[in-house]
Amino acid sequence: MLLLLPLLFKGILCHGPGTGATRVLAPHHPATEEPPTFRLLEIYSFANQTWQQTESSGWLGELQTHRWDPVSGTIQFLWPWAGGNFSKEELKNIQALLQLYIHSFPLEVQAFSSQFQLEYPFEIQVSGGCGMHSGKDPETFLNAAYQGSDFLSFQDSSWKPSPGAGSQAQNVCKMLNHYRVIKEVVQGLLSNTLPRFLSGLLQGGKSDLERQVKPQAWVTKGSSPGPGRLLLVCHVSGFHPKPVWVMWMRGQQEQRGTQLGEVLPNADGTWYLQVTLDVVAGQASGLYCRVKHSSLGGRDIIIHWDGYPISLILICLAVAVTLVTVLVVGSWIKQHSSNQSLCSPHAPSPAAPTDGNTQEPRGSGNHLCLAQRSWIKNKLLKKWKKSLYQL
Repeated sequence: MLLLLPLLFKGILCHGPGTGATRVLAPHHPATEEPPTFRLLEIYSFANQTWQQTESSGWLGELQTHRWDPVSGTIQFLWPWAGGNFSKEELKNIQALLQLYIHSFPLEVQAFSSQFQLEYPFEIQVSGGCGMHSGKDPETFLNAAYQGSDFLSFQDSSWKPSPGAGSQAQNVCKMLNHYRVIKEVVQGLLSNTLPRFLSGLLQGGKSDLERQVKPQAWVTKGSSPGPGRLLLVCHVSGFHPKPVWVMWMRGQQEQRGTQLGEVLPNADGTWYLQVTLDVVAGQASGLYCRVKHSSLGGRDIIIHWDGYPISLILICLAVAVTLVTVLVVGSWIKQHSSNQSLCSPHAPSPAAPTDGNTQEPRGSGNHLCLAQRSWIKNKLLKKWKKSLYQL
């Protein structure tokens, strides 16, 4: 059945740009950040001679782009741009290829399991993909692992056993290298099809790949690690992209006991991380969690063990100072205005004529006094709001 694969491989390789160019340049990326690598991952689990299970998926960096549906036998495109710049006919050929490959490969493995001394239950993992690097040709790879250990790879147009894989890998590679046509087709896929596909993914998914989402952070107390000890937990969630730096610190000193958890995905495509520190209960004072992420623009998040971020403390202080200022100034205005004849409801305005035939409306001085106090208070409130917005 493996001999049928070249027919579908050739169908894919024959489609493509009419220019005949084999090298594809990736979209522009900052020199300090390489574009993500595209990987196809397959896991084949064999319980016995008659039962096996297959999982297959596609990933662009840390972002899953494709999933294989074993029920319908079709590719699920998880993003609108996951088809790259391939035509419908090319995608149809790829799907037909995967249908045949995913169906045939387990049967071939089971047929040769005795010859190559594969003991049930066992697992085979296959990883193939392509990466772009500025100023360099695309770097492609195809590797296989057996029971979680490197087994073989495709290099320089042939199959080669991994170092330390033993006679099993050597025998499998020897058999695979007899199929010259399959080797040529695999080489064509790695050198032509995958780089073209990756280029289309990078162009179509640029906005999603470059998305910046600021993290949220908070601290809690975990389960006690022992008598007289505390487990400090710093939670960082909702950030994108995945790279993040989180550390428990005292002053400018990083705490060596900091334990980093695994960065896990959230349902919305962002990430979550938990970082812990085991300390003596009486030595927790002065510790804080520091978070660095590309979305923060160099303004790190700092949360002290009391659980309040430093930015919130500054806002609370600003509000308290402003309220005290408003109360003091308001009290001064009230006391000062009571001693001014201008604020008397029955006194004439200082600028008003003394001629009995011309009288200022009753209470006009009081209206002026109220206007002055209202103007001062409004000005203070505006300054207060502006200060809060700046924080």
